Amino acid sequence: MKYVAIIGKTGTGYSAHLPDLPGCIAAAGTFEETRALIQEAAAFHLEGMVEDGEQIPEPIYAAVEVEVEVPASVHP
Repeated sequence: MKYVAIIGKTGTGYSAHLPDLPGCIAAAGTFEETRALIQEAAAFHLEGMVEDGEQIPEPIYAAVEVEVEVPASVHP
């Protein structure tokens, strides 16, 4: 299955979470490390759900990029 991972820059690196898997998070110093860790975290999270007899959720989130024109700043 493919789940959406949201990765954001923090003050010390990057953090990630999966909206479809609440509580599944990861953080690291680089984007690449964070991406790898959230993938591992998701696999571990799903394994735990199976062991606990929980149903694996179908992915319901999708991600798209939108281009937005930034308004010009108004300076007094």
